Amino acid sequence: MEPTVIVVEDDIAIQEVLRYTLVQAGFNVRLASSAEEGLTAVRQILPDVLLVDLMLPGMSGTTLARLIRQDPRTREVPMIMVTARAEEADRIGGLETGADDYVTKPFSPRELVARIRAVLRRRAPQHSGDVMEIGGLKLDPTSHSVSYEGNALDLGPTEFRLLQYLLAHPGRVFSRQQLLNAVWGDHRFIEERTVDVYVRRLRAGLGAEAERLIETIRGVGYKLVPPSSVH
Repeated sequence: MEPTVIVVEDDIAIQEVLRYTLVQAGFNVRLASSAEEGLTAVRQILPDVLLVDLMLPGMSGTTLARLIRQDPRTREVPMIMVTARAEEADRIGGLETGADDYVTKPFSPRELVARIRAVLRRRAPQHSGDVMEIGGLKLDPTSHSVSYEGNALDLGPTEFRLLQYLLAHPGRVFSRQQLLNAVWGDHRFIEERTVDVYVRRLRAGLGAEAERLIETIRGVGYKLVPPSSVH
């Protein structure tokens, strides 16, 4: 599934440059022309990355960033400031609001995409586009393929996203609700037991050897166990 980027920028020409650049790079893009529109968009569709211009009409980008970081639902959203103000004090101020990076105008489209991917690698590795491999299990998001010890596996799209998320956080235990939010989106209303159904399908798709990598933690949820920990 393509990562979603919300762009909060009041300049229509720059909006279009950002939209074109990000769509070409494989992102879903939603545009907002003010901080108020951006806040509404973030609350409607939790994005994978938020690009915010500091100088906005009405509410400032700095205030928007603080509101995003104060809300438990949105505080972990990766955020990059995009602005024409390049002074050190402005950069420090933007980062102190909780931004993960700071890009000044005019910017190189290729550099911006690289910075977004770098932030995703740190904050949301399942959306970085990188090949992930643990032991003999390999997932390539670009070709949408999965293999185990060189043998191709056939997974459905939801099972693929579930495996991608677990591979991005090996050894970490996730509750059913956390997996629902991450894989299906927290704006969808789906029963938690749906996760159990798709974990069973994922294990079946992985086969007898690889299925042991998905461990059930009774009363908590699931985790992907690194091969060295599997007995």
